Amino acid sequence: MSRPFPVTATMLKFSLAASLLFPIATLSAADQSTPDRLIPRRASQIKDGFGINSDLPREPFIPWNRWWWTRMFDAGVNFIRIGQYENSSDYTSWEWVERNRGEYSVVPELDDYVNSLVENGVHIEVQLLYGNPLYTSPAGRTPESVTPENGSFHNPDRSLYSIFWPPKTDAQIQAFLKYVAWMVNHFRGRVEYYEIWNEPNIEYWNPTANPEEYGRLFKAAAAAIHSTDPKAKAVFGGLASAETEFAKRALDACNCAPAIDVFAYHNYPAYGHNLNPEAVHSHGDTNPSSKPLRDMVRAYPGIRKDLVFWDDEFNDGIPTWENCDESVQAKYIPRGLITDRASGVRTFVWLLVGATDGNELDDFGMLHGLKFKPDDFTARPVFLALQNTNALFSDTQPDASVKVSMDGASGGPDPPVTYAFRSSTGKVIVAYWLRILSRPGNQSAVQRVKLRIADSGIKDPVLIDVTSGKLTSKRWTNGQEGTLEQMPLSDTVMAVADRSFFDWPELPEAPSDLNLREGAGTIQLSWRLHGGNPEFVSIERRVGSNAWQSLSKLDAHTTAFSDPHAYNNQGPISYRVRAGNTAGMSAYSNIAAVGR
Repeated sequence: MSRPFPVTATMLKFSLAASLLFPIATLSAADQSTPDRLIPRRASQIKDGFGINSDLPREPFIPWNRWWWTRMFDAGVNFIRIGQYENSSDYTSWEWVERNRGEYSVVPELDDYVNSLVENGVHIEVQLLYGNPLYTSPAGRTPESVTPENGSFHNPDRSLYSIFWPPKTDAQIQAFLKYVAWMVNHFRGRVEYYEIWNEPNIEYWNPTANPEEYGRLFKAAAAAIHSTDPKAKAVFGGLASAETEFAKRALDACNCAPAIDVFAYHNYPAYGHNLNPEAVHSHGDTNPSSKPLRDMVRAYPGIRKDLVFWDDEFNDGIPTWENCDESVQAKYIPRGLITDRASGVRTFVWLLVGATDGNELDDFGMLHGLKFKPDDFTARPVFLALQNTNALFSDTQPDASVKVSMDGASGGPDPPVTYAFRSSTGKVIVAYWLRILSRPGNQSAVQRVKLRIADSGIKDPVLIDVTSGKLTSKRWTNGQEGTLEQMPLSDTVMAVADRSFFDWPELPEAPSDLNLREGAGTIQLSWRLHGGNPEFVSIERRVGSNAWQSLSKLDAHTTAFSDPHAYNNQGPISYRVRAGNTAGMSAYSNIAAVGR
């Protein structure tokens, strides 16, 4: 669960003192210059942020001991959606949890993965899916046990023992509910959100999508979720695009509107082609074209007033798509996230990193996948854009009281986008850009406009390029809030905030690549350190399922340690590492274990 980060007088004094020791994001009116880059916020520093989808670590293509998993914490990812391995199933899926009829278990590593997310401040959504050949196969003879497939299979798959045959009969639904209840009970207090199925309105539901069948399954599963853990939330659908007719028929069949805690759908604007995320499209796969779905659901009889919407799979401008490249994607992701947030929709980007044994190769990841090349697990430009968006717009809400306009803009029939948000500490940030199609190679011309902002409380404005993170000091015309001259306007998100907006210290990035080597009666540990001004490294050890214990504190230049006392203990031994500085601690590294 997320750890709130309340600002207290003591913390403000601490931040001021820390700023004298190392670079942090805090800026004061007395500063003579503005840092040239935006300092990231880590997941532990954010309460209400954006999300990402991720495969769970799995050998050999996405091993946990490579530098990718911890980067979501470093980039300020606050929500995560898990449960798919590419387009197949992951360790939380039904046929992984119930491999033998009536026997439920998870691989030991899964609890480590979930605990890693919780301990590093991330809210978790688990997809409860798909079918299980033990029960749902259309064959006249079902197997007595199942062995989950690897990541190379995907929908549409109508083979005899495919997992995409859903539970439809009363007996099949009851079997699914036992899996649901077991999962919710096992992860009680750690997982908050459970989504029923994934994209049931397309080929993930054999033989063809059926809203009535889905509605009946959701009703039963939502009741099982809430009765097993009253604090858990049931997520409807994860619909492929915002398909209003399917949703309406499923809601009618469900007859359980009050049981829906979150309504989720997916946006991939003009899948395979270049379409900007603010466009109105014939398919409901952009934020504006998803609005009819949201309006229908909000007006549906019995829907809760506190229902929230999630765009829990979003990506746009994929470099392999027609007329796109990495520069297009790096512009579109912030534009889509901010547009959604202005509409009250939480967005989850697909995907942190892809498993290249699946059918998506290396198309969607914010980081490159494993292709046995020098750029394996390195960041694409979009990763920095995502990190900057998380830092700036997490913990903010739209604020219509701030008035924003501009003079001198040109570029088509659609006026520039302008949004004002207010942070949880009462500080305003304004975002603006042209809602035009971005072209490969950063081809959009930059205009110079007069930006007018009123009632924001911004005294010392700073211009932020959200894609690159570049910061530039600006001055109000005539020295008081009202007009900013010669402001850049293009297809890239620019933002304006007061120097005091950047009030978070820089925590270290998490160590990665933690590995163990046994020998000579000791366990040898090694790891990699990264940025964020680490000043020391803390090593922790756990024996069996006991609590973690501090083992050693080393200086920040140390990347190896020998534990000579490991074999004096009983049971499996696990280790993890994190870095620290005067401002606080990084996220934890991967866990490395022996004796399992």
